[in-house]
Amino acid sequence: MQTTDIGNKEEGKVWHRKPTPSNTGVMVTVIRSAAAYQSKTVRFLHVTFDTTGDSFLAGDHHGNIYVFDITRNRFRLVQKTGQACTALAFNLRRTTEFLVALADYSIKCFDKDTKQLVSWMRGHEGAVSSVSVHGSGRYAISTSADTAQLWDLDTFQRKRKLNVRQSVGIQRVFFLPLSNTILSCFNDDSIFAWESDTLFCKYQLPVPDEGPRIHYKAFAVTRDGKILAAGGRSNLLHLWCLDTRQLLRVVQMPPKVRTVRQLEFLPDSFDGGASQTLGVLSQDGVMRFINIQTCKLLFNIGSHDDAITAATVSPNGRHIVTIMDNGSLNIYSVQCLTQDYNKPPPSLVKVVSGGECSALTMKVKSEAVQRPAKTSGRRVNTKVLRPPAVPMTEDKENELPDGLNKKRLVTLLKAFGEYPAKYRMFVWRSLLRLPENHAAFSSLTDKGLHSAYLSIQERYPIKSHKLQRGLQRVLSALAHWAAIFGETDYLPLVAFPFVKLFQNNPLLCFEVVATTIVNWCQHWFEYFPNPPLNILSMAENVLAHHDKELLQHLIDCGVTSQLYVWPLLETLFSEVLTRDEWLKLFDNVFSNHPAFLLVSVVSYVTCCRAPLLLCSHKEDFEYFFHHRNNLDVSAAIKETYRLMESTPADIHPRNMLDDFQPLTRGQYPVFNKYPTYIVEYQSQERERIRQQEVDYLRERQAVQELRAEVVQRQAEDEAWYTQQELLQQAEEKRRDILQQEESKLAEQRTRLTAMKRELKVKELQLMDAARRRFLKHQQDQRLTELHRLDEQIQRKIHSFNHPFMLCVMCLYVLYCI
Repeated sequence: MQTTDIGNKEEGKVWHRKPTPSNTGVMVTVIRSAAAYQSKTVRFLHVTFDTTGDSFLAGDHHGNIYVFDITRNRFRLVQKTGQACTALAFNLRRTTEFLVALADYSIKCFDKDTKQLVSWMRGHEGAVSSVSVHGSGRYAISTSADTAQLWDLDTFQRKRKLNVRQSVGIQRVFFLPLSNTILSCFNDDSIFAWESDTLFCKYQLPVPDEGPRIHYKAFAVTRDGKILAAGGRSNLLHLWCLDTRQLLRVVQMPPKVRTVRQLEFLPDSFDGGASQTLGVLSQDGVMRFINIQTCKLLFNIGSHDDAITAATVSPNGRHIVTIMDNGSLNIYSVQCLTQDYNKPPPSLVKVVSGGECSALTMKVKSEAVQRPAKTSGRRVNTKVLRPPAVPMTEDKENELPDGLNKKRLVTLLKAFGEYPAKYRMFVWRSLLRLPENHAAFSSLTDKGLHSAYLSIQERYPIKSHKLQRGLQRVLSALAHWAAIFGETDYLPLVAFPFVKLFQNNPLLCFEVVATTIVNWCQHWFEYFPNPPLNILSMAENVLAHHDKELLQHLIDCGVTSQLYVWPLLETLFSEVLTRDEWLKLFDNVFSNHPAFLLVSVVSYVTCCRAPLLLCSHKEDFEYFFHHRNNLDVSAAIKETYRLMESTPADIHPRNMLDDFQPLTRGQYPVFNKYPTYIVEYQSQERERIRQQEVDYLRERQAVQELRAEVVQRQAEDEAWYTQQELLQQAEEKRRDILQQEESKLAEQRTRLTAMKRELKVKELQLMDAARRRFLKHQQDQRLTELHRLDEQIQRKIHSFNHPFMLCVMCLYVLYCI
């Protein structure tokens, strides 16, 4: 087993020689020693894999975030946050971005390649314990003790917020795989499922009435989103079937397990998402992997001496990364751990032994295959939710997703006139059978804005910039889906009401508009770029059958169906109805045959026959069908149902329009029901015009640049001449100053010469005076010396009376003189 110390390195190799997993399955152990103390290590706190399972993020106690690429054997420091992280997420739609929940209760999004901060999300008042990302990578849920918040990762804005009472508290909130369902688990062991768009409660899992309370702390869901495992302060695990919403079984772990800290399903490439292996991390630091069907203990990782505090499993099921009690990371090879039980199966012949099998509670022991557990006085009973009865053959066509029935919905709709506003979007999604193709929609949006809608704000100015961008994005996706939608002038009028309703969910908005076009806008594009004359003729035939007088009046006034039918269709009634009236109408439109919309136009005209008969000018009719009028929408809808029933079959639009066809799941259908040569010609013409505009703009830019260059050169020339004049003036001024300075210098030199002369005279005078003083001083010294000699002679005379000495002294005096 290798040990790699990454220390203060910013990048390097995870292992330096090919790893050979030990008996424990560990490929390599990663530690990070502190800079000042080699013996002290910095603890890793959290790890998370990306969607591929080949790379994972690891955050340490100092706030450093590392990315480890197992396939390339490289690690790299991607961010220094400066504070400890509390949660990580690495499975966003943009694969280079990741989320980090920090100790200051904020969530930051970084790019691992550029190391730049992408966004900063605030809103929690407590530490964020987990971050769950939707399968599409577009949404995330962050959970703290008192609240859960839903974030849009395209705009990094908060969409929803789930608050609970402080006495209850939240354990965990996360997305279920392959769905838009959010699962929330609270401290009182209650588990609720919510619709992510509306936060409508779909169902609640029944809490067992009897038996010990588990106090759920850990949860795990299989990749297909059908099995939920839950555990807590007990050695019991609850396995729930989310399809039937009932408790499948209760698994009893060995007695050594007293508390379950973490649960992780181990994926398999061939299980179709229905994982059978569950990893259970208990309080003793050992993670035990069991088979949830046979309750057989498969293998363990970790030990009492080398305890595990947290673990994560790669989505491809090849590696397990654990955080050990000493703060290091262990990377396990799942292939090495499972090689013992992935052997060829034994003989199919088995001997049936005595004893009864428990259908609900099973024990897990250290032996190979376990027998059912015996009861110990306590019984764990659950409420069994019986699955709904299988619908009859004739009712299958009325069955909708999420357990709804179209026939019952229509009955309720006719009784109340509209669907409840709280559940309207949910009902619409079921009626339209939206496939929610995240990958297909992402491929359309990744192509960017379509050239036809780059300047849509000039044609359709909207006050809200968010609504403007949403409309632009949906229209661009439609244009990338089918070329004709880049040439259709009235498409923004069709899409705008839905964009306003679904502005927080672009995917649903796109699919609602696409479903509406495919079904309720049938045959609209066959006469493109002209209005659909066939559709207008259908409406005119229905009007002729039910109100010939009104039709004759319209003909006498020169008003055709392009004036009284097409304005209502191309705007989908959004110009003539209020928001509530429009929603009520489309509750009925989406609940009926596609012909209902066309018949609604006829009923609108017939319900307004009184004011229309009073109009005689064409301008009055144009104004009438483009503005709101005094109309009872409920009466118009009832009239539509009457017309649907009373219109003869030979002119009934129902027999000329296809039945409802939902969008296919996975990929959107090909839309080519339009004259392709006209669209291609218009597209080519638009491209030619655009190219001419580009050439014109390029030439105009070149002329402007040339003009700017000429103006710049003229300015430079003027500036040069001005500078030369200034320099000449400055030169003349400096010459004058130089002459003045030279004159001053000459005067100073004259004065200096005079001063030198005076100083010389003074110096000579001083030297003469000094010489005289010196001579006088010498003379004085000689006289003083003579006086001294005289005194000496006198003394000698007095002291020597001898004549000879007298003579000698006399001679000496004479000699000295």
